Amino acid sequence: MKPKRSGLTLVEILVVVGIIAILTGMLLPAIGMVRKTAREAKQKVQFTAIDLALATFKNDYGSLPPSDRYTWLRDTQQTENSSGAQKLAEALLGWDLLGFHPDSGWRADGMNRWPYRVGTTTHGEGTYFLYDRTVEYDMNKRKSRYLDLDTANAVRLGVAGNQDGLFDLGAVGVPLAANTFVLGDVFGKGKDVTLLDGSRRKSGLPVLYYRANPSEKVRENIYDSRDNDYLIVAKEQIDLAQRGTAPLRAPGRFWNPLAGSVATFYDFITDWRASTQNFPVPHKGDSYILISAGYDGFYGTDDDVCNFQR
Repeated sequence: MKPKRSGLTLVEILVVVGIIAILTGMLLPAIGMVRKTAREAKQKVQFTAIDLALATFKNDYGSLPPSDRYTWLRDTQQTENSSGAQKLAEALLGWDLLGFHPDSGWRADGMNRWPYRVGTTTHGEGTYFLYDRTVEYDMNKRKSRYLDLDTANAVRLGVAGNQDGLFDLGAVGVPLAANTFVLGDVFGKGKDVTLLDGSRRKSGLPVLYYRANPSEKVRENIYDSRDNDYLIVAKEQIDLAQRGTAPLRAPGRFWNPLAGSVATFYDFITDWRASTQNFPVPHKGDSYILISAGYDGFYGTDDDVCNFQR
């Protein structure tokens, strides 16, 4: 009489392991796609909140925040150390995240652009810090935040002193003001930073903001590609240092295509449904554009989430 066999043979175990491996291989891409779709939906929710906040800001002040890259020292003097992303954060949260000062000159250092009177004293341009938390007069003038901090996902742009920020701007030679904030997207593709509550976690990448000039008709005059170019260049330099040379991707070898030629930016924002070969027109030509780097963490690729349909 043959003895009874108990347990599984090696062949049966290998078959089971193989089936599990096949099922895992089929499920993992689906799980990844679900995660990506969920993050994209969450990003669109953040954009909707930004849209509402900007509408309220415009209602209060009559215009949208600027998005140029200049910090103005006088009417005729300027330095290139800002971006649309930084100015968006100041408008909706304030330079120090405690609310916007209505006399702001959109300077990256929080100082006044025009003469500023406090009591009987008039302060000259660039000599008065509007965002001093200890000055009751200025705190009373400030507006409440237009955007909830949890939704804003605010992150310090650069490393300033002992403040850990998103980019070491000095290391990549980009002249943006480090001690300012940007609105991080929801994908967590930035670096580990110290957040406002003292905790550390992966930050989002800056939401790019470009304000349209609706009085213009030509695409290149409606939007200025330079508004966030230093920020995108900083991201590209960091990706090059961490990842090496980017794979070949038209129109050049860039991890972030928007860091390439100016034409790449304008092609990216063009509404091809309404354009002709001789007269391309941009999306959102009467308002503003928001761009998130998307799930892959690169600006200008197909998975970018924007406030328009690409």
